[in-house]
Amino acid sequence: MSLSSCCTTGFRWEGTPKGKETTLGDNKAYVTGSNKDAAVLIVHDVWGWTLNNARILADHYAEEADVTVYLPDFFGGEVVDLDALGPPKEGAKPFDLGAFIGRNSKDIRKPEIFAAATKLKKELGYKKVGAIGFCYGGWAVFQLAAKGNDLVDCISTAHPSLLEKPEIDAVNKPFQLIIPETDPQFTKELADHYFQVLPSLKLDSDYRYFPGLVHGFATRGDTSDPVQKEGLERAKDAAVSWFKQYLH
Repeated sequence: MSLSSCCTTGFRWEGTPKGKETTLGDNKAYVTGSNKDAAVLIVHDVWGWTLNNARILADHYAEEADVTVYLPDFFGGEVVDLDALGPPKEGAKPFDLGAFIGRNSKDIRKPEIFAAATKLKKELGYKKVGAIGFCYGGWAVFQLAAKGNDLVDCISTAHPSLLEKPEIDAVNKPFQLIIPETDPQFTKELADHYFQVLPSLKLDSDYRYFPGLVHGFATRGDTSDPVQKEGLERAKDAAVSWFKQYLH
């Protein structure tokens, strides 16, 4: 499965993030919140750890779910030019998504994503750790929550990309899916598979469906469009309530 153009469109949000830039292990990271017992790891989308939208979302989670949120850089310092966000600009060099994913494949990035979760769970003393993955990060949080990996207590994902059936089959922690009506990444086949295997997983699961919305809405929705604004706020509230339930 590959990523598609829906992963590289959207809108920038206004606002000033409240957290600070520091490190988590070997990775630079944006950190916000002050809870010493509960943490959330965000695995970002293609736009990476510096995207204002992702940092503003992290602030919301920290404040509303009372957790410390870590948003590390999982792309080795590469930051996608924000001019690529939205309609193509005249004369702009097109963004080569295929090459980007080649540089940031699952095999390449999985070790550092696991190292970040391990640091939170086993070195920094958090009693509970949750993870949320957006688009690109969707596959990663499922792997963190797989059988035998005691690194997270719950996961959430909004419009996951690169997710495969075996990753759904292997999940072993409460998991939440935030799914828009139109999403070439989370196909009908994947949705059908989810509902088919859910009873055998014997896990608490929350499937949130957002009619009228498209892939990317939870992190790159247009806040000037009432339908998109209501949807992205509802997606944020869903994740907050999930974290409150499982991390406290």
